[in-house]
Amino acid sequence: MKKHTLLLLALLIAFVAHAQDKPKGLNVGDKAPAFTAKDQDGKKVKLKSLLKEGPVVLFFYRGAWCPYCQKQVAELQDSLSLITAKGASVVAVTPSGAESVDEMDSKQNVSFHILHDKGHKIMDAYDVTFGVDKKTQERYKGYGIDFNKVNGAETGANLPVPATYIIGQDGDISFRFFDPNYTKRVTVKELLKNLPSK
Repeated sequence: MKKHTLLLLALLIAFVAHAQDKPKGLNVGDKAPAFTAKDQDGKKVKLKSLLKEGPVVLFFYRGAWCPYCQKQVAELQDSLSLITAKGASVVAVTPSGAESVDEMDSKQNVSFHILHDKGHKIMDAYDVTFGVDKKTQERYKGYGIDFNKVNGAETGANLPVPATYIIGQDGDISFRFFDPNYTKRVTVKELLKNLPSK
């Protein structure tokens, strides 16, 4: 009986420790962490500077290799004029290296900022980073996707939950979409509904 109880206790501790490793994202009302990074055109992008112009739609995507990410980027690009009409700008953050960023940029003809998050600093700050387990890494390699090559060794096999935030001009998060299921993405309609009127 004592052994059984100890085993259950050990399993519970392991489960809680594993659950704590999972990203939870930031919440509405949280202060958005500041960041500075270069976009696909080599331009330095500062959150603080963007917020002087209006709210920011910040979203995280996994890579150009992900069809759900391609679809999301295409939808945001197609609806960009509706978002900018509300005074907002759009910023994408990805762990993918320059080659993959360029691929997404050219495929979708992107006219908003795409930031390569080298070393996943922005992803960590927004609590969206998770490590891809070895078994999954091997499975993806079978499809020709080696995370250490696609993301660069410094970022490695770390991906973001494809979260989306609206950051108000006060620097606070006013909207959050966070779903660990990578097939689920926020709709443009929902973003427009939650952006303040200009």
